Amino acid sequence: MYEDFLAQKLEELRSGGQYREFVDINRRAGAYPKADRRTADGRTQQVTVWCSNDYLGMSQHPKVLEAMHRAVDEYGAGSGGSRNIGGTHAHYARLETALAEWHGKEAALVFPTGYGSNDATLQCLLRVLPDPLVVSDELNHASIINGIRSTRAERAVFRHNDVGHLEEILAAQPLDRPKIVAFESVYSMDGDVAPIEEIIKVAHHHNALTYLDEVHAIGMYGPRGAGLAAQLNVDHHIDIIQGTMAKAIGVIGGYITGSATLIDAVRSFASGFIFTTSLPPAVVAACHASIEHLKTSGAERDALHRKTALLRDALQRAGIQVMPCSTTHVLPVLVGDAALCKKSAARLLDEYGVYLQPINSPTVPVGTERFRVNVTPNHSDEDIAHLVQALSEVFAYFGVAGTSEVRAA
Repeated sequence: MYEDFLAQKLEELRSGGQYREFVDINRRAGAYPKADRRTADGRTQQVTVWCSNDYLGMSQHPKVLEAMHRAVDEYGAGSGGSRNIGGTHAHYARLETALAEWHGKEAALVFPTGYGSNDATLQCLLRVLPDPLVVSDELNHASIINGIRSTRAERAVFRHNDVGHLEEILAAQPLDRPKIVAFESVYSMDGDVAPIEEIIKVAHHHNALTYLDEVHAIGMYGPRGAGLAAQLNVDHHIDIIQGTMAKAIGVIGGYITGSATLIDAVRSFASGFIFTTSLPPAVVAACHASIEHLKTSGAERDALHRKTALLRDALQRAGIQVMPCSTTHVLPVLVGDAALCKKSAARLLDEYGVYLQPINSPTVPVGTERFRVNVTPNHSDEDIAHLVQALSEVFAYFGVAGTSEVRAA
């Protein structure tokens, strides 16, 4: 009975074009964004990766690799347990101090993943605070949604980036009721940004905590790469800034920063933090090395934004319009059909050596299926020209328009 039920659910995914398949992309050290792929007939094909979250190529940076190698030699491979049971080591104190300083906060707390930092922190606060209300942007990441839904706290969803709607929800609540407003700075599927200053103003007017996910801005925007809130000089008005070390920082791990009391409360009460194995010393050391480099080097950020502008212009000249919602380094190109998106991705990979992962429902709404294109400082001008040619030919082959006047709803 159970096997039949699960098989039926999987078949529904396949028939709707939503079934996810892994592609072995074996990145080669020192050659990013180039990678090797083993084809069905046993050949090794060189491909160019165009959808990685390793936005700045920091996973390949000599300082990061050196720090990781050195920590392996000093500590070995694993951490030994949770932070409370032997999993805390000297590199943690250095990393958390660096993160707090980066965001101008009193303290920071590191988690094994960015998903976990959102999930565990929101669960914790919504369980500890008395009768809280959480108000969440409708396009927030699954980790935020899961953290909220895992509690019995009352929740409300405001229309994406709609400050007026947020105001309506908060105005209906008593001023002294605990409230959390959760939103992101850069939304990863559309490449748009939140009206951060306006959201802060409304939230604080109604005595609500602000919880900002800066995952897709960390390292790439603001003074020393501290994010969009820092770029706007409003980071000191944000109560909790959450980030990841798996994207622009180039390694893995998540974190939160805030007041010493707030961070200590999450450390002390969040089951998703307390009962999980900590990151190995080598990973923590690599994260720290990457962050310290990005604090002082603007070269990677400048190259990213320069290459993004080049790619955006090249796509436009080829008649492939980036969805107009995008104002950042995330360049979504609409396909509009799940099956076509998968077929186009397969042809791009097989015929052109271009790796783009199809983004289908439920990650984005039905009818807005797309490619999410991310150029990096490591992509050459020749890589950009090849991508544009490949997309043009594949879209022509399948009859995909490649242009859009819509955005994700």
